[in-house]
Amino acid sequence: MTSALQRILPKEALPGLLLMASMVFALVAANSGLSGWYEQLLAVKAQISVGDFAIAKPILLWINDGFMAVFFFLVGLELKRELMAGELSDRKKVVLPLAAAIGGIVLPAVIYAIINRNDPAALKGWAIPAATDIAFALGVLALLGSRVPLTLKIFLASIAVIDDLAAIIIIAVFYTSELSVGSLLLALLFLSWLLVLNRMGITAKTPYILLSIALWVAVLKSGVHATLAGVAVAAFIPYRPVKGAAEGSETLVEELEHQIQPWVAYGILPVFAFANAGVPLGDLTFAALLEPVPLGIALGLFLGKQLGVFGASWLAVKTGIARLPEGANWRHVYGVALLCGIGFTMSLFIGSLAFEQGGATGDAFQDRLGILMGSLLSAIGGVVVLRFFSTNGQRQETDSSVPAPQD
Repeated sequence: MTSALQRILPKEALPGLLLMASMVFALVAANSGLSGWYEQLLAVKAQISVGDFAIAKPILLWINDGFMAVFFFLVGLELKRELMAGELSDRKKVVLPLAAAIGGIVLPAVIYAIINRNDPAALKGWAIPAATDIAFALGVLALLGSRVPLTLKIFLASIAVIDDLAAIIIIAVFYTSELSVGSLLLALLFLSWLLVLNRMGITAKTPYILLSIALWVAVLKSGVHATLAGVAVAAFIPYRPVKGAAEGSETLVEELEHQIQPWVAYGILPVFAFANAGVPLGDLTFAALLEPVPLGIALGLFLGKQLGVFGASWLAVKTGIARLPEGANWRHVYGVALLCGIGFTMSLFIGSLAFEQGGATGDAFQDRLGILMGSLLSAIGGVVVLRFFSTNGQRQETDSSVPAPQD
């Protein structure tokens, strides 16, 4: 099926389309005769035990804590590659996406916080609209084909990667529960062994895999969210070719990234979306859409993201510290700013952390409702702008006073 779709659609569009299909299936399951089955399936408990040691969780938490650790491992690998040899390794090129990402994080959070300022429990969700779904956004952009220049896709990917890094920091700092000192010390021990492997130049995968599993268990028991173990492991993967490989071959980081990416794109993320996007809409009213939590998230994603990303980009270019991507114009940038409001996967993930710990059980429904509204509006708006109101990228609307970068 994947091969058949790739002959019809751009390859980079498939992950976003699969996410969309998973979201639709989840909504159908939650709003039909399958709703009971859907809830029971996610509540089924699965246990792994070795002697007296056991980890028992519902299927939903195995997906959110276990599967998503692999997703965060992939995010960490992408970050490392970009910082070592990608777009983020060039300080001249990183200024614009960095400014755009910061604007796209701060303004949505501020909008949400203002709307929910009188509810301490709801305020825990301030980071939900600050996230961008890289797979969904790039998938939508890929459907537009040659109507957008390649540099614009790189620009969006760079924003999303920086956005993911910020989300990792936010999760580590603001969504960490009561800590277990013993488990943290054990996690640090495993990290030190990973550092030793890295410094010794070992590129065999087996020791990294074994230590990754041990680290995940230690982090899970420590009170820090278990998915952050994936990012930590990625930081210690050596950026060098596998021992014995031909000269010029890809590094271990790139090899692992290419091997894991299909599993994440076509398996883990669609499963996560199916497990988390099921919103029962039977009693939905217009008044429910105007509740502070969904309204704050929807406005944060749709208005906050576009104004934050576009405004910060405009300011960076006008002050001369950055320039527009080659072949792109301000309409292109505005379209990308809209697509940055697609916060689906990471927003759902942060929402599960925010309201699980906040104790606001009613907000668990409301945050998903706001994410769906804001992401849908942003996707539609981005497509409309890039499809009907932007040029093909050959003419560039730039300020002539902005100097071109010197090599």
